[in-house]
Amino acid sequence: NVYSPPTETFTPFLSSHTTKHSYSFSKIIIDTTTLHPILSECRVLKSPHERSLLRHVTELTSLSHVYTMKHIKPSMMEYQGESLFRHYAYFTGGARHVGYTPICGCGPNASVLHYGHAAAPNDVQIQDGDMCLFDMGVEYYGYGSDVTCSFPANGVFTMQQRVIYEGVLNAQRVVYDMCGDGTSWVDCHQAAEGEILKALITAGIVLLPDDQTVEELVEMRLGAVFMPHGLGHFIGIDTHDVGGYLPGHPERIAKAGLKSLRTARVLRAGMTITVEPGCYFIPSLIEEATSPSSPFCQYLNKDVLKEYVSFGGARLEDVVEITQDGCINYTICPRTIKEVEHVMRGGKWPPLCDEMPELKRVNLLTYSPLVMNPPSI
Repeated sequence: NVYSPPTETFTPFLSSHTTKHSYSFSKIIIDTTTLHPILSECRVLKSPHERSLLRHVTELTSLSHVYTMKHIKPSMMEYQGESLFRHYAYFTGGARHVGYTPICGCGPNASVLHYGHAAAPNDVQIQDGDMCLFDMGVEYYGYGSDVTCSFPANGVFTMQQRVIYEGVLNAQRVVYDMCGDGTSWVDCHQAAEGEILKALITAGIVLLPDDQTVEELVEMRLGAVFMPHGLGHFIGIDTHDVGGYLPGHPERIAKAGLKSLRTARVLRAGMTITVEPGCYFIPSLIEEATSPSSPFCQYLNKDVLKEYVSFGGARLEDVVEITQDGCINYTICPRTIKEVEHVMRGGKWPPLCDEMPELKRVNLLTYSPLVMNPPSI
């Protein structure tokens, strides 16, 4: 019984239009279980028109990030980065809204996963040498994008920043190489963790015994110390779109890191999802992991970790469409270190050549902005 009529009906409507109506809804039964999974599943697989709109809004988001990167400087405030992004998106693309509160964390603030909220409103001054993590997305005609760029405030990567950033970039590359129709999203997450752990081994932060493998470190959940969130989420009408855990699909995994996945589903052609690996130095997680009672303590070099306390973190986030034989990356941001430093020197973007085709940025070389850039600051 989805619906039971009220026991009392309204008084018949008279021609005089003066009779008061009397309603009773006490007997109505509202079913919240039947339609929810059906409508949610409808939003998981996007139509061609939806995918076209998501591609457009992600390309506009990408160029808004590029504009921000070109104009951000040490001594500016984090909220000025947010302002630059909003200005470009509205002036150039007519996008009046963003899909969520922009995250503009610099230095240690980059380790706060959802920084930028009312209690920490992007209100810290950017310092020379800071790593900036800017997570912002344009909303247009009800559909939103979600893109993250990480870059040095002064435009030049230090050796510390370089090794961590390349680990995160390699995590994206390995995911794009494996994802497609029929791929487990959980497998993608763990593959990304493995690449980040390899970078941490290179940095001397993680110690890999001769008799163990990176895969074993992933299995014991060491990667969750440095990437406590999930690899990504469905995207569309909502930034974190629905359908992650519906009946008939894999359930949430109750393990560190994996429990934060917004879906554990097998990927299907027509899905749109973000790929957002990150590496963070979160004081509370590091303190817990390096305590003598922690099973991770023996794998971590405390002395080297101290050098990264103020690093914050790095995250790269793209919006991708899953296809039958792989994926299409809608994001056209600079991603390699050479690309990032080129843009921050004021270099031309979009570029004339694609330095990393493995990222599958299919429109990178063909995209042409429709209107002029905002007036110079």
